[in-house]
Amino acid sequence: MNHTENRKPPLLPAVPFVLLLISLRFGLTYQKSGGFSGLSMLLVILLLCFLLSALSTGAFFAAWVYQDCRKRGDDPVLWAAVVFIATPFIGLLLYFLRRPELKRDCPACGHQISFHANYCEQCGAPAPKREEQTMMLKQKTHHLPFLIAGVISMTLMLVCLTGFLISAATGNGINTDAASDEKIWNPGVISMNSSSCRDGVWKLDFKSASRGFIKEQDMTIENADTQTLYAAVSCGTVPDGASLTLWLVQNDVAKSVDVTSLSGPLEYPLHEFENGSIRVRLQINGVEDTVSEIYIQ
Repeated sequence: MNHTENRKPPLLPAVPFVLLLISLRFGLTYQKSGGFSGLSMLLVILLLCFLLSALSTGAFFAAWVYQDCRKRGDDPVLWAAVVFIATPFIGLLLYFLRRPELKRDCPACGHQISFHANYCEQCGAPAPKREEQTMMLKQKTHHLPFLIAGVISMTLMLVCLTGFLISAATGNGINTDAASDEKIWNPGVISMNSSSCRDGVWKLDFKSASRGFIKEQDMTIENADTQTLYAAVSCGTVPDGASLTLWLVQNDVAKSVDVTSLSGPLEYPLHEFENGSIRVRLQINGVEDTVSEIYIQ
């Protein structure tokens, strides 16, 4: 008797542990850091459920491939890993493109032979009759629990992804308020040449952006009474009604300055703020081909 038939796929025991680690990681990030600041709890839950269900989908389909490979005499660990790592869609496609012929154990010597063979190529013993083969095939094939669980997980994954994308596209549950002290999440896009912050100097060079798109950079005020924020901004293309607004946000204090058509570098005193971190933002409303350099000194 083949006692290895009931062995569990190697990936399955690790799945609950990995799911628990991902859940804990999301929970700690949400509570103790600003990683999800600016996103509603619903969006975070949708994102977490998407990741967990995607992982579960890969694990269940990998488990099915593992069992199917073992039954066909192929390398089950290799193909289970391929399906799990390469995502079920790509992994299953690769597996079915080279899926080996179904095999079974010879009743006399245990050697793997073709399911449709009449004799064992190893010992020459006759194989079971076709009626017995059909009965064995119905009893052993498919491993439906893994397939059903995989389909359910994939459905949940697609539902969560769709809900997240719809919420993100409509702006529901996403902070886009330039005066907010929380992190800004932009549902639009920006076409940038470069963006960097070195030695306290934030340089932003972009071609265009969705209307209302906000780029932000955290800076530090060391002495609010004496320091000044300097902003050199040049907007190459300014269509009718377009503007570029500089925002300075710290806790409940939010100040804005129109920097669309500066004749020279802006010098903004910081005595209205406190020492510490401050959010510096550029709210883009239609301007294009813009170059900016902002720093505190």
